Parts: sequence; structure tokens; C-alpha cells
Amino acid sequence: MNVARLRALLEPVLTDRGLELDDLVVVGAGARSVLRITVDGDGPQGRGPLLDEVADATRAVSDALDASEETGSQPYVLEVSSRGVGAPLAKPAHWRRNLGRLVAVTLTDGTKLTGRITATSDDDATLVVDGSPQTVSYGDVKRAVVQVELNRPRDPDIDDDFDTEE
Repeated sequence: MNVARLRALLEPVLTDRGLELDDLVVVGAGARSVLRITVDGDGPQGRGPLLDEVADATRAVSDALDASEETGSQPYVLEVSSRGVGAPLAKPAHWRRNLGRLVAVTLTDGTKLTGRITATSDDDATLVVDGSPQTVSYGDVKRAVVQVELNRPRDPDIDDDFDTEE
């Protein structure tokens, strides 16, 4: 399977659903191939795609692949998923979609920071590190990953507005 042609086929299918093709990998697995597609997008609240959106995209991708000649007669397994919380923040949109979250950042000079994203732009992000705001240029970031917080305080500006008590 030609990855470039698969990308060209699938990007418009995902764009029509308000999603982006984040990654596409074809892996040989015995007599079959595994076609792994990772999607991203703003979703209804600007925080990434919802499960229903990924499910809809999976059906649309499957239909597009079935209707094309790109997969040939070779059997394959299709896997479509969102980026996931462990995926590195590599684009300004990744930072924006994680506004309010705690991130661990390694800068190109080796400095390590852990802070909460409070603002983003096309060029940098502002983190609150140990109570003080610090602006980090994306060009200075070697790696940044969201930290999972099981007991993060609820932030009404970014969290879903629902009542947990009945």
C-alpha cells in the first residue's frame, strides 16, 4: 500500500467531517497489513474529537477504502483512533486543544518544566510553572506531553458543564 496515495484519498474524507489526518502507518502483519490511522480535530468544544466523531470517521474511511483501488486485493485490518493523551504536542493546535492541562516539557537546551497551559498562540504557549507564568516558544521545545491528572480541580472555563450530583 502506498502511504502517500492513501493520505491523498483519506484526507478529504476526514476534512469533510471536521477532522485532520494526524498519522497514517501501514504495518505488515503476516498475510495481512494493519492500516493505523490517527485523527485529530477541534471537536465541539475545541478539545479534540469525540468518540462518536471518530466512529463516524472510521465508517467513512472504511467506505472510501472499499471504493478505491489503493488497498488492492491484499487483506488488511483498519484501526482508526484519536491521538490520545500520551501523544507529544507537536503543533500549535495540539497545545491549543490542551489548554488548561498540565504538561511536562523538555526544551532543546535540556531544561525540564512542568506547568499548566494557560494561553497559546501560533508561536508559543504560556505555562504556569511553580505559580509563575512562563512563555515557551514552540521552536525551543524538544518534547512536550500532557500529564494525566486523576484529581485535577475542575475548571469551569474549559471543563464540560455538567452536574455530577442528582
